[in-house]
Amino acid sequence: MTALPDEAADPTFFTLESVKAELMEVESLTRACLNWDYGKRDSRVWSLYEKNKAAQWNATTDIDWDYDVRFGSELGEENGAKLASFVVGEGSPVPRELLTRFRWEYQAWMCSQFLHGEQGALVTTARLVETVPDMDAKTYAASQVADEARHVEAFARYMDEKLGVVYPVNPGLGTLLHDVLSESRWDIVYLGMQVVMEGLAITGLRLASSGFGDPLIRQITRMVASDEARHIAFGVTALSGMYQQVSSAELRDREDFLLEAIRLMSRRFMLRELWERMDLDVELGVRFARNNPMMATYRQLLFQQVIHVLRQLGMLSEKVKELLIAENLVRADTMATVR
Repeated sequence: MTALPDEAADPTFFTLESVKAELMEVESLTRACLNWDYGKRDSRVWSLYEKNKAAQWNATTDIDWDYDVRFGSELGEENGAKLASFVVGEGSPVPRELLTRFRWEYQAWMCSQFLHGEQGALVTTARLVETVPDMDAKTYAASQVADEARHVEAFARYMDEKLGVVYPVNPGLGTLLHDVLSESRWDIVYLGMQVVMEGLAITGLRLASSGFGDPLIRQITRMVASDEARHIAFGVTALSGMYQQVSSAELRDREDFLLEAIRLMSRRFMLRELWERMDLDVELGVRFARNNPMMATYRQLLFQQVIHVLRQLGMLSEKVKELLIAENLVRADTMATVR
């Protein structure tokens, strides 16, 4: 019998206690589902699976890691001076002498949340492999797990080797991940991850790919965004028609979940962590982020994809619309035309 590794001799040997301080543990009751009907492999989900196989990329070899990123360096027009332009001007809590530092901190905060969200997607999608009843969906979800692992790898390497700065998971994002991972109903897992979190992520990544301060992170965000588009399509395809067939009580449960998810994700963009880390007036910063027109427009852009998907699924209820308007995540005159 091969001897087990000696923890004392090998400090990298895994033990639960050695990593417990870094864990977010979620208790859940799940029902594993195996399906012996392997189907004809001609569904829309299977087509997405074929596309996923063809679109794989390697974070080690397909990204130019040689680019020298210098956290805190001055930013010119060509390398990110427009990043976080919402803090330039009247009423900004950021003094001019701290603009460069804020831009880098903002990029570090955004990339940190991308990283934490990608790990959440990794674990959540692995849960779908276990719980969804359809074999095609299991197969696609397994391929998405590989995507999410690659995204975690790319962002973690960028944060570790290039920025050297990581922010903790935003409380709103952490709470939503906890809610999704403690959920036993697989369709709500889809709503939380494939619709809300992936919907916000794809727009955030696309905006980042043109606004971040170095070509390396712009390349990473572009490549990750190309994967996220298929992930959202997977959620839409899997849930299409489902909510026209459930009871009113089941529909209310899904609506309640969406209302809470939208609240959590809306308040995630008040940037409290940045104001705290830079020793700026936190309450002033939060009010500024909530009321600044450019930040409001940014949040509205982020939620466009989520709103589009909810409309496709028949889940854009009056209560959801009212909350989106109340949180200034959509213009009231625009929402009035949505049916």
